[in-house]
Order: sequence, then structure tokens, then C-alpha cells
Amino acid sequence: MTGTRRAVAALFLLPALVLLGALVVYPIGYSLVRSFYDQSGDGFAGLDNYKALFTDDGIRTALKNNVLWVVFAPTVATALGLIFAVLTERIRWGTAFKLVVFMPMAISMLAAGIIFRLVYDQDPDKGVANAVWVGVHDTFAQSSAFPKAHPGRQSPLEAARGGAFLTREPVRAGSPVSLPLVGVPPDQMPDSAKKAAPATSEPGKVTGTTWQDFTRGKGVGTLGAPDPSELGYAGMRIEAVKDGKVVASTTAAGDGTFSLPEAADGAQLRLPASNFKEAYNGLDWLGPSLVTPAIIGSYIWMWAGFAMVLIAAGLASVPRELLEAARVDGANEWQVFRRVTVPLLAPVLAVVTVTLMINVLKVFDLVFIIAPGSSQDDANVLALELYRKGFSEDQPGIASAIAVFLLLLVIPVMWFNVRRLRREVRR
Repeated sequence: MTGTRRAVAALFLLPALVLLGALVVYPIGYSLVRSFYDQSGDGFAGLDNYKALFTDDGIRTALKNNVLWVVFAPTVATALGLIFAVLTERIRWGTAFKLVVFMPMAISMLAAGIIFRLVYDQDPDKGVANAVWVGVHDTFAQSSAFPKAHPGRQSPLEAARGGAFLTREPVRAGSPVSLPLVGVPPDQMPDSAKKAAPATSEPGKVTGTTWQDFTRGKGVGTLGAPDPSELGYAGMRIEAVKDGKVVASTTAAGDGTFSLPEAADGAQLRLPASNFKEAYNGLDWLGPSLVTPAIIGSYIWMWAGFAMVLIAAGLASVPRELLEAARVDGANEWQVFRRVTVPLLAPVLAVVTVTLMINVLKVFDLVFIIAPGSSQDDANVLALELYRKGFSEDQPGIASAIAVFLLLLVIPVMWFNVRRLRREVRR
């Protein structure tokens, strides 16, 4: 009877064992064998493919980036999950907040990659990250409204060092000065700009007008004089320079008119380069230096909800008597959190962190989709390098070696996780 039961049990297990062997054991064994052969698969290469793991520049970059992923992504995601889980216990709409934080888990890696490729777009009008960054920057350091402005035909201005413009001749008090420029699109003129007005002479002062000397339409408008449809360069800074020193300065009014004191008599007028500084365009999130942190940020956005749900489940099982006893003994909320809540949640935090570490060792989708071609080498990770070696560069031997190496990296982490879970079951 015992033998019959064993035969029946083996019969029921057989389909699962066949699938396990076909889908897990065989691919692992084949990859291990293939990693010892050359590109063609006919010649035995020994350990050459494994030596390439530490000599190939692309693989070394992937290794370095994988270390960054393993160190930062699980740690930050777990920390955020812990904070969210603890805080949502104290707010009335905590369930709705948890739903919003967990929602990215319902999105595939492919969709998340496409979303964050747009989020990190360099153009502030398209990329949310740069739109926020530029908005914050411009709050404290306003960009110029005239980055494209330059002297037109028959202009009294000429280019000076550093991107400034300087009058060709010294100016005189009592004689109005015209400082016409062109090159600013009408829709980019300052909101405070008004119709340009000719300057009036004032005894003992240097007066003038700086404006957009351009009217649409062929042969329309007068060159070198303000026309009814032309706008003044509101906020343009003008400096009077003598012997290389600034003796006076002012800012143009909304209609472009300005006035300088008598000290400017005999000086040359300069429009400093700060007037023409290019508008701040934000950070190059997907450039070589920031692409890996940017992609890690997108991963944390997805997986912080996963960490929060698991930690919240663990937090629900924490005895409330211990927390209340700590408060009665005089502990403040920070002390309760640090000395009671976190130690009691240590097993859950360890499981979440280790699970995320296993996950990030295999990360591929986000890097492949978010990193542009120009930065993909800098954002490279082992799973992406495996794909590139196996399919783009036709080096299946090295690709198999990377796969085996990844397996060796994952096994200790998995063993630690399984051992901890067994220990928890025994308790």
C-alpha cells in the first residue's frame, strides 16, 4: 500500500517535475555548458568567457551600476515603504493613500519605462522633472527674456567680449541714444513690455531707447526708429563704461526708455551679457552622469508601494500594548518608532530588502527603455549586457557566462531569504 501511495504521489508530481526540468533545470544546465564554449559553440574556450566579465569595459560598467542598484534601490524603497506604512496608520484617508502609492505596481515595466522616458525629457515643456526643476530655478534666478537678441542692420552697437554689446561711439548728455536690437520672437517678449517710445532729451542726462526694431511685412516700418507696433525691451540693463569701468547703470522701462546720470557723458553704453543669457533648460536627467540615478528613481516609484504593503501587514501584527507601554514610560513618538517599531519589524524589513535585492540584480526593462542610445552604455547593467552580448553582438558564450554569474549572485541572497523564512516559521 505504501508503494502504491508513493507511485500515485510521483505520478501527480511528474508533470510539475517535467515542467521544472524543461523550464528551469535544462536552461541553467545548458547556459552553464555553453559558457565554456566560444562564439561558434564548437570550440572549447575554458574560462575565457568568465575572464571577459572582469576585462570587458561594458561588463565592468554593468557590474559597477549593479552595485549602485543593489545598494541604493532596495534601501530607499524599503525606507519609503516603512515611512508610508507608519504614517498611513495615523491618517483617516490612509487606505486611499496606500492605494495611490501601490498603484504603480499595476503598471508593467514597459509602460513605466515609457512614462519615465517622457518624465525625464530634456525639454521643460514636455518633461515633468525639468518643468519642476526649471520652475524652482527661475524662482530664485530669473533667466533673461532676450537670449536671441542681437544688433540688426546699421546698428550703433557692436559685439564685445563675453557676449555683451557696446556702442561704437561715446554718447553725450542731452542727445538721445537709440539701441535697436532684433531676434526676439514676439511671444517671448516680457509681459511688462509696452509700445516702444522715442527718448526725450534731458539736460545733463544720457537718455535713450532700446527696443525690438522689427515690424512684420516687407518694407514696413522705419529702420533705427521705434514704430507703433514695435515693443520696448522692458528690463534691459544698460551700463555706461569709461576706460573699462562701469560709471553708471540703469534698467529700461516697459517702453524701452532709459536715463543715465551726467557721469555717463562721454562713456560708451554697454548691454551686458547677462541680458542675453540663455534660458535655463534644466538638468540632463538622461545624460551620462545622471541616467543611472534617474532610472533608480523610477524603480523606487514602482516598488515603494510593494514595500509599503508588506511592511503595513507586518505592522498590523505588532502588539499595541508594547507601543502604549513605551509611551507610558515617557518615550516620544520618534523613540517609539526607532526603539520599538523598527526592531519588531526587522524580520519583515529584511524580507522586503532581500526580495528587492534579488529583483534589482535582474533589472532590465527600465534601463533598456528609459536610457537613450547615447547614454545606454553609461546606464548598463548585467541583464542588459547579457541581452546585448547574446543578441546584438552575437557572443552567446559571454552572454551565458553573464547569466551564470547572475545566478551565482542571486543564490546567496535567495538562501538568506529562505533561511530567514524558515526561522520565522519555527517561531
